[in-house]
Amino acid sequence: MMLMRAFRSNNDMGPANITEIRHETDDRGRFIRSQSVFRDWVTTDGTSKYAAAPNRYHLYVSSACPWAHRTVIYRKLKQLEDVIGVTAVDPIRDERGWRFSDASGCEPDPINGFQFLSEAYRATDPDYNSPRVTVPILWDKHTSRIINNESSEIIRMLNSAFDEWGDDAIDLYPGNLRNQIDEINAVVYTNVNNGVYKTGFASTQEAYEASVYRLFKALEMLEKHLATSRYLIDNTLTEADLRLFPTLVRFDAVYFGHFRCNLKRLVDFPNLWAYTREIYQMPNIAETVNMDHIKRHYYMTHASLNPSGVVPVGPEINFDQPHGRG
Repeated sequence: MMLMRAFRSNNDMGPANITEIRHETDDRGRFIRSQSVFRDWVTTDGTSKYAAAPNRYHLYVSSACPWAHRTVIYRKLKQLEDVIGVTAVDPIRDERGWRFSDASGCEPDPINGFQFLSEAYRATDPDYNSPRVTVPILWDKHTSRIINNESSEIIRMLNSAFDEWGDDAIDLYPGNLRNQIDEINAVVYTNVNNGVYKTGFASTQEAYEASVYRLFKALEMLEKHLATSRYLIDNTLTEADLRLFPTLVRFDAVYFGHFRCNLKRLVDFPNLWAYTREIYQMPNIAETVNMDHIKRHYYMTHASLNPSGVVPVGPEINFDQPHGRG
């Protein structure tokens, strides 16, 4: 595929298997993302002690987090609302980490009565002492532990493991497209999903410029690709699209200004902007986007980037504008 060949020379395309952030940089000022730590799987074939079943598992998410957003979208599209519960934490994260609250769009933890998400980590591993506590997590109510905190793996489970109770007609990772999806994911993860973070958290000019130019090279290639393809793989909506969308829907509101990803706005890419609006306007997608949580989380949590904690009023973004894509 042309989209993939444009990045063949890149030598730092990591696997798409890492989640939410803690601000870590190397000695050259480059943002480094840590690995997820809980990696068990829910299965239907008896290969895991975690069997698929209704009302056994619960998602802990943040409506602000793009990685968690993927799992919320999948839960909606696969019609798993009555099968897997979900609780959103407060969007404001301080030195104690993600917390549960009764603020708008949140709720106290209904499963364990935890006050902080870190309690779920320590309940799973009493020796866990890292400050890195991320969303999403898939919690098993039967064994009272975290099954998995890796978004790319959780969405694969949601895609197929619960088909007996959800919508088995929807398959976002079909067997005949898996190689293409994996290849696209690697490019998009490294350059876009994680690229905005590498740009925003770069602590040297050299690291920042390397990341921002790489990010926009990827966006330009996606823009060109979408001029002749409805989705990332021809006319088929797949996992690859639903991994890209949470980053795009946040781009102008937070990444453009807060993360200094400011060579262009999303609305300056006609094809990417129309593509984002089309996905946003699909049934059940818009209700997964909480722009209030998104903006308050980024602008009020990252004190090194926005010491005042003031949340910008704009920009005005009309995701309901007709997308004109048929």
